[in-house]
Formats: sequence, C-alpha cells, structure tokens
Amino acid sequence: MTAPKHRVYAIRYGRHDRIARANFINPPGDHDAAMPMEYFVWLVVCESGRKIVVDTGFNEKTAIRRGRTMLRCPTEGLALLGAPAESVTDVVITHLHYDHAGNAAAFPSARFWLQEKEMQFATGKYMCRDFFRLAYERDDITHMVGALFDNRLELVNGDAELEPGVSLHWVGGHTAGLQVVRVSTENGCVVLASDLFHYYANFSEASPFPIVFHPAEMLDGFRRAEALAGRLGWTVPGHDPEVMNRFQPEPSDPEHTVRLWEPLSDQSLHARPAP
Repeated sequence: MTAPKHRVYAIRYGRHDRIARANFINPPGDHDAAMPMEYFVWLVVCESGRKIVVDTGFNEKTAIRRGRTMLRCPTEGLALLGAPAESVTDVVITHLHYDHAGNAAAFPSARFWLQEKEMQFATGKYMCRDFFRLAYERDDITHMVGALFDNRLELVNGDAELEPGVSLHWVGGHTAGLQVVRVSTENGCVVLASDLFHYYANFSEASPFPIVFHPAEMLDGFRRAEALAGRLGWTVPGHDPEVMNRFQPEPSDPEHTVRLWEPLSDQSLHARPAP
C-alpha cells in the first residue's frame, strides 16, 4: 500500500534574541554567541483535504509581557495557506506552554488533541512551583478546561492516529505530556519535534534545552523521534531559525513559511544525536 503524501508547513510568527548559554544545559562552543529563537506553528494538509493545525502560538498581550517580538498573529499565516482559524476542525497542542497554546480561542470549531499527561501536569501539583509554572499562561489552561467541558478536547494516552499518515506520539521530557507529530509525505516522514529539541544543535549534541521536566526522558525522546522519522525521514526542531534555510519557501508566503516536505538539500537533515 502506498504511503499517504500529505503536505506539512512551518509558519514563523515570532522571534526572541538570545545567546547560546540560554539554550543548553551544557552549551557547546562559544557560550555568549548570538543564538536567536524563532517561533512557529505548523499546518498539515492531508491528501483528503483535511487541515490539521499543530499549535496555536502566543498572542500580542503575552508577547509584550514576556518581551517577545511578534511578527504577526499565527492565524494570519494559516489563512494565507487556506486554513482560516474559524474553519479549522482539528488542532494538535504539542504541550501547553504559552508559545504553543495561546490563541486557542481563535479556533471556535476545532477539536483539540492533547496528551492527558499534559493536562494533568498543567492543572496539578507541579503548577505550585514557579520553575514549572513559568512557561504556562493561566488563560491558556482555563481555555483548555473550557474545551473539555464543551466536549472539544480529545485527550490522548501515548500514541494516536488522526488519519493514515498523521500520528501523535508522547515523548515527555520538556513537559510531562509533550507529544510530537509524524507526517507521511512524498519524500519521507517528517517529525514535528516541537520542544523535544528547540534547535538542531540540542539534538545533534544531545544537549537539552534548560526548561525541562525530565532530562533523561528528553534524551530518550531524541531517539524516539529519530526512529519515528525512519531512515529516509527527518526531524524538525521547534524554534531554530535554520528551519527557514533548509526547506523550500512557500510561494504564497515566502518570508515566513516553508514546505517541510521539500528540503533544499539532504545535508544535515538526517543528523543523528550524539551517543
């Protein structure tokens, strides 16, 4: 049976200036080198025509309070790809941090797909600790509770298939309920790693990002993502500006959107984490 040939896009919506020491527990190389972070949401366009949004980004109020640069609302990029927020029926939330679960109210018709472990984590005892609560926003969590009571929240335990060639996989590590998304495309499987690793270097150096719930689980997740991509596929980090340089620009939005199923070259796409 022929594997499905879905399309998957990375859509940039924000930016934050940082240095290397802020992005690793044990930074390689020059600790003070500039290493900015970019913010993405993702869109999967299935062969069937179904459109699945992966994460919803942060909003302007949160950007101002947290000192982030918002290039535009994530919904603007989605609309340019034919997926206006009000028409979207499925939204995967990889985890509930502010830059992945904001703007959920802009998707009034959507069913949200979230790991049950993440919902438990974000509403449980760990939110009594500033370190764990730091990257969460109260409004985002209460919106998900509302979606639960509106019967619009699909709680996943482990792995789940949304449709042939699009699947969710729990990896944990960064948060208790982080999940990655595997998408079958014409050129191989693309794994949207979200914040399993923020940068390609977190993966290749096996050096975790410092906001982490369970470091050993995160390192195990690196291997899981590698296995999910398979020999011919590749993994895509959640925040690396280099993503914009490694894939074909989308003609309808070339400054901010790339086609993750169309790499510009094979170089570095199949990098393996350090042992």
